[in-house]
Amino acid sequence: MDTIWCELKRDSTIPLYEQLYTHLKAEITSGRIAYGTKLPSKRKLAAFLKLSQNTIEATYEQLTAEGYVEVKPRKGFFVQAYEELEQIPSKKSPELQSTPSKKQIRFNFHPTHIDTAHFPFDKWRKYMKQAIDQSNRDLLLLGNQQGEEIFRSEIAHYLYHSRGVQCTPEQIVVGAGMETLLQQLFLLFGETTIYGIEDPGYQLIKKILRHYPNHYEAFPVDHEGVNVDALSQSQINIMYLTPSHHFPYGSVLSINRRKRLLNWAESDSSRFIIEDDYDSEFRYSGKTIPSLQSMDQHGKVVYLGSFSKSLIPSARISYMVLPKPLLTSYQQMFSSHHSTVARFDQVALAEFMKHGDFEKHLNRMRKLYRRKLDRVLSLLKPFEEELTIIGDQSGLHIVLVVNNGMDEETLVTSARAADILVYPLSLYSIEARAHKPPRVVLGFASIAETDIEQAFTSLLQAWGLKKQKKTPAD
Repeated sequence: MDTIWCELKRDSTIPLYEQLYTHLKAEITSGRIAYGTKLPSKRKLAAFLKLSQNTIEATYEQLTAEGYVEVKPRKGFFVQAYEELEQIPSKKSPELQSTPSKKQIRFNFHPTHIDTAHFPFDKWRKYMKQAIDQSNRDLLLLGNQQGEEIFRSEIAHYLYHSRGVQCTPEQIVVGAGMETLLQQLFLLFGETTIYGIEDPGYQLIKKILRHYPNHYEAFPVDHEGVNVDALSQSQINIMYLTPSHHFPYGSVLSINRRKRLLNWAESDSSRFIIEDDYDSEFRYSGKTIPSLQSMDQHGKVVYLGSFSKSLIPSARISYMVLPKPLLTSYQQMFSSHHSTVARFDQVALAEFMKHGDFEKHLNRMRKLYRRKLDRVLSLLKPFEEELTIIGDQSGLHIVLVVNNGMDEETLVTSARAADILVYPLSLYSIEARAHKPPRVVLGFASIAETDIEQAFTSLLQAWGLKKQKKTPAD
């Protein structure tokens, strides 16, 4: 295919690359551009449509990121198969041989668990084998303290195109899990630093802070994200938050609050923001929420990310992007430290990203999780009078407000009696207080598609909720 015709409205407020992207996406999904078709080169299509090559490149990059197009080195851009993922039959667990007194768990609604059935083992095996090849003996030695340069370059490229994060590979530090990176930040900021944290919120930072002399203040969260009204009257120096997808409510920090938060940080040289970009990869409606770091013009945001949800939790691969004002201090303080992530894993993941397999996997998982969420919402819809859903636009869990007369403890114990684990919102509240009406956090990602209906039906029955039968018309 040498050319593709597309009617472009050059006086429209919609960017030309977005018009072309929408057109090509429709052509691919309808089958008018068939699977395996080689798209025109950027130069040829730009000349035919009288556009810049940058416009064509932006269009092709978006199609590649979403899995509609595949890049083959030195060959060009090729259309990928457009079809729903094949459902992998769930493997029935064998009869467990534990003692009768030990209660078995049928369904675990943990909010941080992921679907492991669709992991791309063949691709991952390929890159791990390449990394462990004997020619890579250099990887047996200690590497850069901040992580492999090839890996940090891929992270920087990915963050810019997916989250708008502007950074160089030199600003990135790779670490074995968020715990490692947060502890490094606590040491970097010092013992007198006072932290602000969300309430309710991700408990990791609170648990780690208990081992440090630092104090912290809790800030309530509502539908606009963390409430920043009290910032100017507080004594905190560092604000930790999840602005693009609050844990556990799923709310997005409003643009007004983002600006006020950045203004607060910019007004004092000792103030910084730690942005934990939790679950940002899995948004199912609307446009992707830009990172807070992408709005930062004065080097006040430390950006945290991880591959735990998007790829491999057990690999313990996370990273942070340090603003330049902190980079020199970090390098001086940790000059004798070494990277806490195996070099082989870093190189394998770098190649996995470089060849587009990470983006493909992410797009497949996004579609899979969206299907699961849609099924969950359809199962809960008949119970709208007793159940209110919070955070159903993104992420791998929802918060369920339950109005069936039970308190939080009874909801948890009733589910446990049915061999189901659910997690009360109080676990994520600063003072572990129970909410009224009670709320539970339900992760759906690790439940197999074929088991979702049974899992939620069993849970609702455990809570005494039964679908009302419609009376036939006379």
